[in-house]
Amino acid sequence: MKAILDHILQNLVYNPQSPLLFNSVFFLFFFLAIMFFYPLIVSRIKVRTWYLMLFSLYFYYKTSGVFVLLLILTSFVNFGIGAWIHRVATDEYATLRQKLFRKRGLLLLSIIWNLGSLGYYKYTNFVINTINQLSGGQLPLVDIFLPVGISFFTFQTMSYTLDIYFGKLKPLKSFFDFTFFVSFFPQLVAGPIVRATWFIPQIHARLSLNKDVMARALTLIFAGLLKKGVIADYISVNFVDRVFDAPALFSGVENLLAVYGYGLQIYCDFSGYSDIAIGLALMMGFELPQNFNAPYVASSITDFWRRWHISLSTWLRDYLYIPLGGNRRGKARQYLNLMLTMVLGGLWHGASWNFVFWGTMHGIGLAFDKIWLSFKISQSKVMKVLGTIVTFHFVSFCWIFFRSRSFANSWQILDRIFNHFKAPLFWQWIEGYRNVGILILLGFIFHWLPARFSLGFESVLKKIPLPLQATLLALVIWILFQARASDIQPFIYFQF
Repeated sequence: MKAILDHILQNLVYNPQSPLLFNSVFFLFFFLAIMFFYPLIVSRIKVRTWYLMLFSLYFYYKTSGVFVLLLILTSFVNFGIGAWIHRVATDEYATLRQKLFRKRGLLLLSIIWNLGSLGYYKYTNFVINTINQLSGGQLPLVDIFLPVGISFFTFQTMSYTLDIYFGKLKPLKSFFDFTFFVSFFPQLVAGPIVRATWFIPQIHARLSLNKDVMARALTLIFAGLLKKGVIADYISVNFVDRVFDAPALFSGVENLLAVYGYGLQIYCDFSGYSDIAIGLALMMGFELPQNFNAPYVASSITDFWRRWHISLSTWLRDYLYIPLGGNRRGKARQYLNLMLTMVLGGLWHGASWNFVFWGTMHGIGLAFDKIWLSFKISQSKVMKVLGTIVTFHFVSFCWIFFRSRSFANSWQILDRIFNHFKAPLFWQWIEGYRNVGILILLGFIFHWLPARFSLGFESVLKKIPLPLQATLLALVIWILFQARASDIQPFIYFQF
């Protein structure tokens, strides 16, 4: 009995070798514990907020340990600055010039704190490495642990102070409400990036849990678990990782198939997380924004970014691209703004020149896109079909640099594809990687299917009683746990 109790207590404590993941057994029990009492308190707003906030803080503790204190401190700083900006804006005795000067100073303070903490944890060693490479020096690297999801909750808290600064939002009166907004666990560590203007009105709203909402939530959770636990993890462990880790050992055709496979893997992994996050939030009565909309059917790079990681692309558009001038200062300035936005978007993903190059390529793609879309011929049906094919392959080409650990690795993959293709080996690959091939094919087929297919599944679930819906969810989770890869794979975007 003591051994069992010790085992339970050990699982309750943060373990850096086994952080809490959505697709883990511990998370299943964690969420069941939340939902067991939740129906009793869902209509009591203050109790509900405290209840979910405490569970959310514990969730983050289980993913990043002591860095839960950084999350709370970041919440405190932004809550205070937001209130201060509002106080300055409503000061009856200050002139407009004084208000603007003080507001800008406070906004700068918020940006320094948010980007400063993000920069320290995420980019310190990147800067040191770059200095060493350029100067030939040997400055020692700093032993820094990257808190999970810091890029996400940093942008989330920044949206709060920015929206108050621009007059789109009034500050919250309760620090605990704000901490709940920042820490809400479904989207905390890998998005969607939820803006204050979207989520805060829901905090004090009357929430209801009904069959229709549950059916939509279950549909999303089913889809997310299937994408992540079966497709993404299986093709990653059994094929994609092997090729990207040692491309020289594989033919060009195998390298190309691995590139296509990674495109599907990252989509299933990241959109799978978003689906699960949105579904879990819905089960508690909260609505999170859509984050993916069939990105590989996009007919242009512009269209791709309207469909891929929507919460990030719209954040960068509204808080970076438009303040830089957007398309209001001529074509040359628009292209420069696109480049700056995408380069910084690439750097947001990771502290590596590979990510900078990836962002730069997408910036160039968007600039060419604007030129091409200005021609009427681009709107024809034939051109849209060709545009979809070209866009998919451009995005796939860029994924090589996103996934590779170095430029040398990226060029090696491209060298194998263009100089050592060996097309006849495709049939051997089919024989040796039959299950991988089937999953890649099915993954893309389901991706290209019209949305009405998932809506049909949802409509069937709506007719099922709630207890049976819960039983079905438990059954699907059990099946997916049996079908998953041998080891639980962390979500790709956890590192960002």
